[in-house]
Amino acid sequence: MLSKQKIIEKEESNRIVEYLKELLKDIESNKLILPEDIEDIHSGIEFLIVDRLGDIGKKVHTARSRNDQVVTDLRMSMRDSTLTLMSLLHSLEEILLNKATQNLKTIMPGFTHLQHAQPITLGHHLLAHFSRLERDFDRFSETYRRINICPLGSAALAGTTFEIDRSYTSQLLGFDRPSRNSIDAVSDRDFVSEFIFDCTMTMIHLSSLCEELIIWSTPEFGFVEFDDAYATGSSIMPQKKNPDVAELIRGKTARVAGDLNAIMMLLKGLPLSYNRDLQEDKPLLFDAFETTRSSLEILVPTIKTLHFNIEKMKLRALEGHLNATDLADYLVLKGVPFRDAHEISAKIVRYAIEKGKKIEELSLSEMKEFSERIEDDVISILSLEACVNRRRSYGGTSPDAVEKQIKECTEILMRQKELIRRERLRLKRVWKRLLS
Repeated sequence: MLSKQKIIEKEESNRIVEYLKELLKDIESNKLILPEDIEDIHSGIEFLIVDRLGDIGKKVHTARSRNDQVVTDLRMSMRDSTLTLMSLLHSLEEILLNKATQNLKTIMPGFTHLQHAQPITLGHHLLAHFSRLERDFDRFSETYRRINICPLGSAALAGTTFEIDRSYTSQLLGFDRPSRNSIDAVSDRDFVSEFIFDCTMTMIHLSSLCEELIIWSTPEFGFVEFDDAYATGSSIMPQKKNPDVAELIRGKTARVAGDLNAIMMLLKGLPLSYNRDLQEDKPLLFDAFETTRSSLEILVPTIKTLHFNIEKMKLRALEGHLNATDLADYLVLKGVPFRDAHEISAKIVRYAIEKGKKIEELSLSEMKEFSERIEDDVISILSLEACVNRRRSYGGTSPDAVEKQIKECTEILMRQKELIRRERLRLKRVWKRLLS
């Protein structure tokens, strides 16, 4: 750009660029040795250029500051980090969708307040987690758009007196556009906060999923068993299998939430424009990214190798009178106002508990004691399969409704995959063009 704008000679530009390519090869092969007394990476690179090219090398810092260099590097690095997390989220969504498809008709108890509520399918439950991760993917995608803005050329804070072409620089580096305001450009860390927030929400969702798996793996539930590769035995009790991966992810969520709190407090009192406090954003950003990345990487094979105990899930669904709501709905269809139907159903549940029976085990005459509207067709709506199959409303738990969700989720995954592929290909072309 400096050469194009005739700020430096073309021959000087060519020599600088060629040496920068040599330095890149040294970096990629871990051969680059920087002086120990340099202030930062930018000073180090400039030192090496000057050491090799003399006065020509001193021209490389023209029309820029470390303030705009640092934040440009940060944004370029975060593009890769964001795409990495989006790709891992996509992989986890894919595993959940596959598991949901395999368990389209697997009946289990649904919970509210961790109490048995209504019968649902395992496929339906797993797709609820899919929806959470889909929102996480969308958040990272939206954050990526705000990351991909080029601050280079803002210099220290006020722009520069040189006739630079910021749009050309932005294009060369693969950004969507240059930043509008030079003061905001060097001081803005909103995109860092937003990225860490996205990581925090993702980790909270992973923690919730892991919490369920931990509970479900207990003998009291017995819904799921972890593969030996993702669990450990006790140091003293030989019969135990501890869900370590799930517990560690649940614990690491606190770290990322702490990073979010720290970045917000770091920024809350800073005047414009650049302040040295902003150096503290890097450890928080790197920790949030690495923790989220490693958690997603290990959770993908953990979920893939889970073994669900289908028989026990159905057995537990038979407990707790989960068909009580269906009985109330039945009465509504017979003309009973819902509030009255709800009360009648509750009385029948209490009666069944006193008799040590399930609702479906009560005789027709017993149920008619509570409402004359109850007829012999009530039997057909009280089985678990009937309770599940009748919930055909959009987004519901019936196999038909879940199949529609699976179809939509499959289309979502295709769009996500194409978005990641397209952006990675674009950035690859950017670097190929720069290095050609």
